[in-house]
Amino acid sequence: MKNSQASDRRTLSVDEYVEGIRRGSRRILAQAITLAESQQEADGQQAQEILKQLVPFTGESHRIGISGIPGVGKSTLIDALGMRLVESEHRVAVLAVDPSSSLSGGSILGDKSRMPRLASADGAFIRPSPNAQSLGGVTLRTRESMLLCEAAGYDVVLVETVGVGQSETMVANLVDTFLLLMLPGAGDELQGLKKGIVELADIIAVNKADNDNLAKARIAQQEYMAALHYLADKDGTWSPPVLTVSAQTGDGLSELWHSLREHRTMLVATGGLESKRQEQLKDWIWTVIEERLLSTFRSDPGVQKRLREIQIEVGQGRLTASVGADELVRIYRETGD
Repeated sequence: MKNSQASDRRTLSVDEYVEGIRRGSRRILAQAITLAESQQEADGQQAQEILKQLVPFTGESHRIGISGIPGVGKSTLIDALGMRLVESEHRVAVLAVDPSSSLSGGSILGDKSRMPRLASADGAFIRPSPNAQSLGGVTLRTRESMLLCEAAGYDVVLVETVGVGQSETMVANLVDTFLLLMLPGAGDELQGLKKGIVELADIIAVNKADNDNLAKARIAQQEYMAALHYLADKDGTWSPPVLTVSAQTGDGLSELWHSLREHRTMLVATGGLESKRQEQLKDWIWTVIEERLLSTFRSDPGVQKRLREIQIEVGQGRLTASVGADELVRIYRETGD
């Protein structure tokens, strides 16, 4: 079956991909994202041709990043918020970066099990992608996927991260608005509310504010607000609000969407949206350069020949990691020359 699907995908021309995406075909959109994620050179070249033609139709969506620790309820909230938006005639795309299997590199989680209602909605498109151990939990191809979704007419693009490591930093460099989800009962979690994260978060929402958690959620809200007052480096244009929300009951979802829209309106009015996206494009260029250089470095025959020996020598303490790395870089440069 997989070989048959791959064969069908390769039979499409660039023009057919472009036409299909522009008319909103979810099947062709999914195939185009698969092309962009492919490690095959021919697929990558075709994906770039498709993107080149579609770029004029991108950039109009509200790009929202959603992060938080595992168990905070990111997927449940996206399912609930996304359904509200679809019912209000928005078209919603979700790029869910899943934890990857260390052996297969495949996605562990599935979109239908985590976002059951949104997965079956006509106005929604959900694409789970394995992070392939990518730094920060955001795939290197998420930017391309976002552009493809915008070209297909999705006016709200939600990027969900795994919520570990440096994922907050990575997703903040992709989106217009960064939403950080927190759990009720601040306690030790409040200690983790460092200045860097506060600077990244445009909105903080305490999720699971329902039933027995409601009182704790409101206490947490006040504590986060106090922390923001002392830690946030405000520039006078936006003060991150702290909200309470329940993805289960729907309470607070309207207020959350209002704050998300209010933030984007502010960015447009102040010129912040354009400047932010220009900076993100610069970052994108360097990300691609780093990826290309690392890929060619790893595949260099001279590097491959010596790498295992150096790893053994470093492991045995006969060589430091820095000296070993310098030697590999020297080999790569000499091979390139």
